[in-house]
Amino acid sequence: MSDAPTQADESDIPVTAEKPDSPVGVSGVDHITLIGSNEEDTVEYYRDILGMPLVLRQPNLDDPEATHLFFDAGDGRIITFFVKDDRQSDDRPKRVGMGGVHHLAFSVDGERLAEIAEGLEDAGYGYNEFDRGAFHSLYTRDHNGLTIELAADKFEIPDDRRGEVLARAHARRVNEGAEYVKDEHMRAALEELEIPIEEIEIPTTASSGAGGL
Repeated sequence: MSDAPTQADESDIPVTAEKPDSPVGVSGVDHITLIGSNEEDTVEYYRDILGMPLVLRQPNLDDPEATHLFFDAGDGRIITFFVKDDRQSDDRPKRVGMGGVHHLAFSVDGERLAEIAEGLEDAGYGYNEFDRGAFHSLYTRDHNGLTIELAADKFEIPDDRRGEVLARAHARRVNEGAEYVKDEHMRAALEELEIPIEEIEIPTTASSGAGGL
C-alpha cells in the first residue's frame, strides 16, 4: 500500500485534542436516533444479536403513531430508533448522500473477535474483517442494510484519553508520511502521553488499512 501524501494530509485544518473555543461545548454523546423499520425486527437485531438491552419504549413525542425504542450500547450511551409496525425491513445495502448515516461503530472485546464472528455467521449475518491500524474491525449489516462496524481496540486506552492518543498518533503518521495510523504510531502516542502500553491480543489474518463492505 502506498504511503504517498493523500488529500487528508493537504488540509490546513489542525488536528488536536484540545477543546476549541466554541459557543456550545458538548460534554459527550447522549444518544443517536435512527429511522428504523418495525419493532420486532429492530429488537431482534439490536438486542438479540448485538446484545443491547432495550431500556425504554414510548411514543415518538413528535409523531405519536411511531414508537421510540431506546437501547443501551453498553457504556451508558444510547441508540434509539423510530419504528412503525407497518414498515417492512429491507436488508439491501444502502447508498447515502450528505447528511445520511454511513455506518455505526460499536466497541467489542478484541479477545472475543473470533467468537463474535462465529456468532454472526450462525445468526445468518455475513461480515468482513479488517485491521484498521488504530483498531481492528468486523463489518456487517443490520436488518435494514445499515453498515455496522464492531471495533476492537488493540491497546488499553482510558476513555477520557482516547482523543489525546488519536491526535498524537495522527501527528506521528503525518510526520512519517504514512497513509494511515499504524500500530507503531499508537505505541508511540501512548508512550509520549505516559500511558502504559498494554496490547490486546487479537488473533487475525485480516487485511490492513482500506476496504470494507
